[in-house]
Parts: sequence; structure tokens; C-alpha cells
Amino acid sequence: MSLPSFKTDSLKIEVDTTELDAKQKRLIKKINTLLTHVMTTDEESDYFVSSGTLMKLVATAIKDANFSKYWNENANIAYSEQAIEYSIDSLTEDLGADTFVPLDN
Repeated sequence: MSLPSFKTDSLKIEVDTTELDAKQKRLIKKINTLLTHVMTTDEESDYFVSSGTLMKLVATAIKDANFSKYWNENANIAYSEQAIEYSIDSLTEDLGADTFVPLDN
């Protein structure tokens, strides 16, 4: 008698974390986990709440990026806030499009 085989689909993502601190690594893990959840949930309220949380996590990742640390001589310039505002403006402009970002290179 043979045992049933279970095939699971998975996607392994490898990220070079050499220049990331512990918080940035946790953010990447949380974003990937929540993104998968948003893409697979079938509950309406969960879909909306999780989507909002995902966007907040991405904004947190942008805010915690190393870019502002590298440009600390311009500490009076709020690069991360400007990057988030630009991203929101860009997203708002593209909301009506069928595809935001082409997936094929």
C-alpha cells in the first residue's frame, strides 16, 4: 500500500539581506506573508483590512529604508515622507488602469 503524496505549491524568494538590519528583515517577512494573505483571502472585510495594513507596512519599509541614512547630511529634507507622498500620488493616478505595473520585462 502506497502512501498518498501531497504536492504543495510554493514560491521561494531569496533576498540579499547584507545591508538590512533586523527590523528591515522582519518587515520583509511580514510584507510577504501579508501579501500572500491578501491575494488569497475570500473574506471581504479581511481583504480590506489586510490590504490597508499591507500598504502601511510598505510605507513603513520606505520610511525605514537606508536611503535617508545615506543622505544624512541633508537631514532637514524628509526624503522618506516625500517618497511615500510621491508613491501615493503615482498610485492614485494609476488606479483606473487595468494593470499598474507590467509584469513582463
